[in-house]
Amino acid sequence: MTALLIRLFVLVAAFVTVFVLSQVFLRLFWDRRAEKAGINERLRMLRAGFTREAVAYTLLKNAPPSLSPNASWVERRYVGFVRMVMMAAIRTEARQVILRMAVAFVVVMSLLLLLLFALRITVTFGVIQLLLALSVGVAIALPILFISRRAEKRRKRMEEQFPVALDIFSRSLRSGHPVASAIGIITEEMSDPVGTEFGLVSDEVAYGAELNDALGSMAQRWDLEDIRMFVVCITVQSETGGNLAEILDNLSRVIRDRASLYMKVRALSSEGRMTGWMLTVLPIFSLVSMFLVNPAFYLDVAQDPIFVIGFPSLFVLYCIGVYAIRRLTDLKV
Repeated sequence: MTALLIRLFVLVAAFVTVFVLSQVFLRLFWDRRAEKAGINERLRMLRAGFTREAVAYTLLKNAPPSLSPNASWVERRYVGFVRMVMMAAIRTEARQVILRMAVAFVVVMSLLLLLLFALRITVTFGVIQLLLALSVGVAIALPILFISRRAEKRRKRMEEQFPVALDIFSRSLRSGHPVASAIGIITEEMSDPVGTEFGLVSDEVAYGAELNDALGSMAQRWDLEDIRMFVVCITVQSETGGNLAEILDNLSRVIRDRASLYMKVRALSSEGRMTGWMLTVLPIFSLVSMFLVNPAFYLDVAQDPIFVIGFPSLFVLYCIGVYAIRRLTDLKV
């Protein structure tokens, strides 16, 4: 009986020790993570010893260029991709991202061809179509979906933080701080992405740019209506005068009311949006995973002459379906 009690005591003590140590390490981990998340990227780079010029270059290397009214469809898509890379906080230049996806496409296509030659499978035009689709899915479609998802997440974060930034801006003005000082407070007190963006505005103003131009550049980078309204308020107030703090309070209230309505619309349309994401991602994921598990499932069918017509037709129908789903779920508020 004594041996059983001693064994039970040892087990309980070991459990308590492991539990306490895990709680301590988890607490340290979460505290460190919260502290790291509370400091925006610009301040973190400055603390690391980077100069303001280097920080501005790193953070603005993916700033989307201005588009002319007569810009072509290709130029608009390229600028949209550059903006998406910028919003996703990917520090690699957009041109290098495109180059890496192109290299990955060539590598995947070459490996698949080598695999077919090693397996002594006849390479027909249908097989080439299948390999092209697989290479595009792995090297281009999946990275773009990842970047798009990450960019959308940071865009939502920006929309959530911006009314808070306006409140800080307004209270700073009521306390007697000038506009430049109010921007500095936002830069130091708020996390990414708002803190970094206003820090870039502060740097541009410090280098001699006009405040309206620096704010306009921020609005162009993010292409958000809330930021554009804020820039219009600052511009009009600088030209006509008025109580800027009261204007920003009204703007913050309008943005919050619009965000509340938008969230209600998103809640009502959540099923449709989730269905759209599933129908967009699932075909690509199924094609790639099935080919990796059982390549003969597709390669045998690709030998059929009708595959040359049927497979491109299915791809066109898939693109039409994705476009229709995006139009149905893209609700404007």
